Amino acid sequence: MMILYHSPSTAALVVHWLLIELDLPHEIRSLDFETRAQKSPEYLKINPAGVVPTLVIDGRPICEAAAIAMYLGDVYSGRGLAPAPGTPERAQYYQWMFFLANTLQPAYRAWFYPTEPAGEANVEASKHQARERIEWAWARVAAHLETGGPYLLGERLSVADFLMTMLMRWSRNMPRPSDTWPALKAHAQRMKARPSFRETYAREGLTDWT
Repeated sequence: MMILYHSPSTAALVVHWLLIELDLPHEIRSLDFETRAQKSPEYLKINPAGVVPTLVIDGRPICEAAAIAMYLGDVYSGRGLAPAPGTPERAQYYQWMFFLANTLQPAYRAWFYPTEPAGEANVEASKHQARERIEWAWARVAAHLETGGPYLLGERLSVADFLMTMLMRWSRNMPRPSDTWPALKAHAQRMKARPSFRETYAREGLTDWT
């Protein structure tokens, strides 16, 4: 049995979604962010960063949402959500997974927590820069989907599409949500139509961005 340490509407959503998509038995252990349960000594023993998600498999924790997602795609390769290692498709898969994790996620962090990059005195500048970075990134993805879609790897659905959809959702209340780009909106609609997405939303009690 896998154990997912989780809080709704966080980066843990993509892991929760993949566990449901892959029909893997798992237990959810919710962490109350209001009481800072993610910073408790007990949790810090398994995830020293004090963030979610953490997936524990056979007593061994795996941290970082993108890493967990890629691991699940590889271990359950029969489901076809990750290209075979050493193939050209795998190279493209790496490219998009790292783009999402290294470009978009840090920019979102700066948007939602603007004091972190440069302190209280520079909140507006931090948010402005973060917004520019996020919108640039989504414009790049949209341009790719227009010619190389409908998924990030063309006709092939992959773990990268699940991660991307979660990150698209994070922009829902921003000045320019990701689904204002037609190609991104079409991708989001395709992903949100999956039964596993609806089930994940139901289990997490989410009602927005449907």
